[in-house]
Amino acid sequence: MHRLNYRSVYERVCAMANALKTLGVKPGDRIAILGWNDHRYYESYFSIPGIGAVMLQLNLRLHPSDLIYILDHSGAKALFVDDTLLKLAEELAKGHKFDFFVVMSDKPLAQISTSLSPVYGYEELIAQNPKTYDWKEIDEKSAAIACYTSGTTGKPKGVYYSHRALILHGWASNIALRPEVSDVSLVMVPLFHVNAWGMPISMTMVGCKQVYPGRYTPESLVEIMIKEKVTLTAGAPAIFMPILEVLRKMEPKPKLNVRATSGASEPPLAMQKGLAEFGIKIIHGYGATETTPIITINLPKSEIKALPEEEQWEHMRKQGFPVFGIEAKLVDLSSGKELPWDGRSVGELYVRGPWVIKEYYNDPRTREAITPDKYWKTGDVGYIDELGYFKIVDRAKDVIKSGGEWISSIDMENWLMAHPYVLEATVVGIPHPRWEERPLALVVLREEYRSKPAEEVERELKEHLSKKFAKWQLPDKILFVKEIPKTSVGKFDKKVVREQYKDLYMR
Repeated sequence: MHRLNYRSVYERVCAMANALKTLGVKPGDRIAILGWNDHRYYESYFSIPGIGAVMLQLNLRLHPSDLIYILDHSGAKALFVDDTLLKLAEELAKGHKFDFFVVMSDKPLAQISTSLSPVYGYEELIAQNPKTYDWKEIDEKSAAIACYTSGTTGKPKGVYYSHRALILHGWASNIALRPEVSDVSLVMVPLFHVNAWGMPISMTMVGCKQVYPGRYTPESLVEIMIKEKVTLTAGAPAIFMPILEVLRKMEPKPKLNVRATSGASEPPLAMQKGLAEFGIKIIHGYGATETTPIITINLPKSEIKALPEEEQWEHMRKQGFPVFGIEAKLVDLSSGKELPWDGRSVGELYVRGPWVIKEYYNDPRTREAITPDKYWKTGDVGYIDELGYFKIVDRAKDVIKSGGEWISSIDMENWLMAHPYVLEATVVGIPHPRWEERPLALVVLREEYRSKPAEEVERELKEHLSKKFAKWQLPDKILFVKEIPKTSVGKFDKKVVREQYKDLYMR
């Protein structure tokens, strides 16, 4: 456990900036970092970009071959690595030439065994260097941080964030969510995942208390929320759902006071209602690696507050309206024409703005993703209502086409997860000899229901689905599994599921 005030953090940032300069780091150099959510990673958000270098965030959940591709593609000069990840770093060092390594640890470097060379201790560098630094003005449009997409289709794509984009994004986030200096922010989103959704920067702008949980479990996160009196956090449903399970088992029932931004995938309504019982209010947000990440936020306008309570809950499932600075439009998938914001017309969302990418770094796939007028094609299909709220119907690649009709996998997943038996569920379209595609559902049951006969549970779930979906839309089969494959950022990996079950209906 480390407790630091902003003054001491600033002094440590200055010391590391001096150290990097002494080690020969120059403006534009890429410095990779491989670590957990802790104070040293947080400090690196300022020390590395502060001298004009680029902090390259490495997603430690990616395969080493993808990480080596990222290191080569970016031309990384050095690597900061947590001492628990040295084995991975040593594997990466076999495939990419680094100038030097910095080990982030509480232990003295002399107590750490590694084949990395030349290697320096983070804390030793802090202790050996001056605690002040003569900061130079940096071109605001130069790169500050780089993050690579998780590579679900092809090799990872490089997204480079400018100093200007990061600051404007921080202001926009704070205007939307209105954090205060008295708030306590728990940064659960991995610091390597789209800048932890901008929280290290936006929370520092406010000057509130920030809590970095290191390597965590749902149990440790709940403990931190209670002990540190957390009032703000952000995360994906993949972590909020286990947190809810922990809270439900606790006696006495804790009562928190937390505003929690949820992203990555649509938060199931049952999860939102369950967390609300413990004082965790979910605010749905939407964004992407390519957008730093915020695009929309679901805050209730006066027209929404006037609705009956159940309708308000239903509305909270929408992705929200574009924050100030974002331009958005809907485009018809077939004709390419712009569609009206009428709550009915369904198309792909295009966005542009000062923190939306204009290109992927040194990558020809830019031509497919960015329009001539600099709109980024999100790949998300949905509609925008008259009040400006966007609702995702599906990913362009995930929407199910059965017999010429479209079926939303996201709506079906969320309705399945509203059933008390279901812990997690995903729905994909797989080939069918007659209907082109038919839905298949994969379900992880809650522990207390796993002993029930599968036929009985499947029948119960199909009856539940029939309350919201037409008979022809229901999945032909519901399979019960121990876990659902996930991507490196915690989303259901539908590509893997489709490949695994592609022949199921063709037999």
